[in-house]
Amino acid sequence: MALTVSDTARVLVVNDDSLELTTMANSLRMQGIHVAGEAHNMLSAENLYHSLKPEIFLIDMQHAVDEALNLLQRCRKLDPQLGIVLMTSCPDLRLFGISEKNLPKGCTVILKRNISDIGIIAEAIRTSTDSAKAGEKAVWQGLMNTELDRTLSEFTDVQIETLRLVAQGLTNSEIARVRYVSEKSVEQAVARIAGHMRLTPDKSHNLRVAITSQYFRWLGSSLK
Repeated sequence: MALTVSDTARVLVVNDDSLELTTMANSLRMQGIHVAGEAHNMLSAENLYHSLKPEIFLIDMQHAVDEALNLLQRCRKLDPQLGIVLMTSCPDLRLFGISEKNLPKGCTVILKRNISDIGIIAEAIRTSTDSAKAGEKAVWQGLMNTELDRTLSEFTDVQIETLRLVAQGLTNSEIARVRYVSEKSVEQAVARIAGHMRLTPDKSHNLRVAITSQYFRWLGSSLK
């Protein structure tokens, strides 16, 4: 089989989990992908980008999400045809405080929990530069209209933002000041959040703790 440009393109793999990084890089090499470099943080990724000049980024977004997107936006300005494949355990990037309209054009977002075939990731890498040239909005792979996906679709952007602030430990009065609304509005938003999560007030547990625990589970955390 003749190699295409995408088959020979240099790929920079970024993951802050060293074991996952090594495993993914080796698995991709077995798929015929040219992994030119491996980075375990955004600083290393930026240095490798400038030294290796990769045509494609594969970034697993686990913690430094804002840093990852800022890096990708800067690199895209230098190379408008840079292929971008993002991997995440979170089915709704709003939970990270990210609007999908702010994702780089033409990128592919892969929901890890529903993708077990490395070949699907390899194919997303192979088509990433064409997607960048097309400049279309981000495309998801792995969304399966599960109960969790349907639950998250019920949340408004305001409720998601309030949820993030609750998870950061802010009180209703602090959230009200941040959002420039009344405490009553925050109370109502928190009640609706609990309703979407199918949580009900119970003297045996703290509702805000339960909401926060659910939030981190949705982010892909191991917190129980």
